[in-house]
Amino acid sequence: MSEVAAAGLRTPTQFIAEVEKIVKDKNMTYLDACLEYARTANVELETIASLIKGSQTLKSKIQADAEALRMIKSGAKLPI
Repeated sequence: MSEVAAAGLRTPTQFIAEVEKIVKDKNMTYLDACLEYARTANVELETIASLIKGSQTLKSKIQADAEALRMIKSGAKLPI
């Protein structure tokens, strides 16, 4: 059984959809929404990290948020 299935998620696409919903509903950054999802769904952060690593779209959105908040320099690569 994969980590994703063990976490109660059927696909990484479902995780991304849930994160998108949290971002929209709670007006959060993508990273905060991922952490909120992990907290509310009782999913380990390592599982969330693997789901983020597997989604170039989600990584790009997290990077854009980080750049806008000046957490990383523009064009810098995320360490994930």
